Amino acid sequence: MTSISIFGLGYVGTVTAACFASRGHRVIGVDPNPQKVESIQAGASPIVESAVQHMIRSAKHLDLISATHDCATAIADSDVSFISVGTPSLPNGRLDLSHIRGVCAEIGRGLKSKSSFHWIVLRSTVLPGTTENVVVPAIEAASGRKAGRDFLVCFNPEFLREGTAAADFFDPPFTVIGAKDSAQSQVVRELYSFVSAPLYEVAVPAAEMLKYSCNAFHALKIAFANEIGTLCTSLDVDPHLVASIFKSDTRLNISDVYLTPGFGFGGSCLPKDLRALMYTAKQLDLKLPVLESILPSNAEHIERAAQTILSLAKRKVGVLGLSFKPGTDDLRESPMIHLVKTLIAEGCDVRIWDANVSLGQLIGSNRQFIDDNIPHIGKLLQASIDTVLTHADVIVFANNTLPRDEIRWRTREGQYFMDITRLEQPVLARNPRISEAVQEPVET
Repeated sequence: MTSISIFGLGYVGTVTAACFASRGHRVIGVDPNPQKVESIQAGASPIVESAVQHMIRSAKHLDLISATHDCATAIADSDVSFISVGTPSLPNGRLDLSHIRGVCAEIGRGLKSKSSFHWIVLRSTVLPGTTENVVVPAIEAASGRKAGRDFLVCFNPEFLREGTAAADFFDPPFTVIGAKDSAQSQVVRELYSFVSAPLYEVAVPAAEMLKYSCNAFHALKIAFANEIGTLCTSLDVDPHLVASIFKSDTRLNISDVYLTPGFGFGGSCLPKDLRALMYTAKQLDLKLPVLESILPSNAEHIERAAQTILSLAKRKVGVLGLSFKPGTDDLRESPMIHLVKTLIAEGCDVRIWDANVSLGQLIGSNRQFIDDNIPHIGKLLQASIDTVLTHADVIVFANNTLPRDEIRWRTREGQYFMDITRLEQPVLARNPRISEAVQEPVET
């Protein structure tokens, strides 16, 4: 049994308190609101949520849960503290971290008189860097203690939905603990030993970002479904029928496909079909901001890659891969062609190699696209990859069917390598034949 204090008896804090207490842990809730404290003390839940009331009443009967407004006492009587206070938005969208700072100061003051080691787990939703740059310094300043020596801070995002929060706590899609190493997360890991879902131990900023990634994607899915539904309704198409069949595709639509960060999209279908939908929406006088933003977002992604390359101030650029995706010679609306056009316009000397692309073999609409977009591509395409590697000061790796590690191994000292299939920053090769460890990313 672990003694746990939970700072903040709002929605997340109360659910967390009830669920841990139901697992046999001794839980102390901490909140400045006397009504919430009195509610827990009376064996009642301060929130309305299925199963929580019963768990708190049972835990109170077993003397496993209590509540107080005395932070110092809660710290003294617990081994692990969870922070579950609110992080509301300010008018400009910035997070209001005043509650976080206030709780950290209270915890720090409580640690001043505590001789034993203490674990602190941030559960509130915060942006990457907050745990390390706000929470840890605030606790150190108030306590006079040192993180890593006297206490540890981990980040453990919650994935609780109102109405099903208790079920989500006991059966989550995964559990995430952000810490510097597995030794630091051991105590928190043991608290979740009853959960059968995958447990990921990651760097703190990654754990912080994950919660935002999930919430942003959930919001995007709702907005996407609503916009497609609106378009369907305007075209006298049954939106629920379309949605039902759409969701039945678990190979591409409801799957992990297309959700790995990389380079922009292209090809003969996606750009063309998005334009057709947008043209139809305009005819119907519909504003569909999410769908309208997809092509501009894709263009901006390609532009970011171009600007990163140009920031290296190297004129000779070698591009490995030109088709819109590996394993094809289709160049229509390839994002690599748009990237190459930008580099050429900025005065770069570009040479290209793609095993599947030969100008003499391109025919039909594929050849027409090249003639319209880069008519002088014959001067850029090289018959040998060696020619491109020898020429380039910057190697742009855009075809993930190539042996990436072998290409990096062949880079010479002073040459940059940029893998845009992985959304990586350029890497400067100092002496790759001695050790890849000496290659360092370049900040741009």
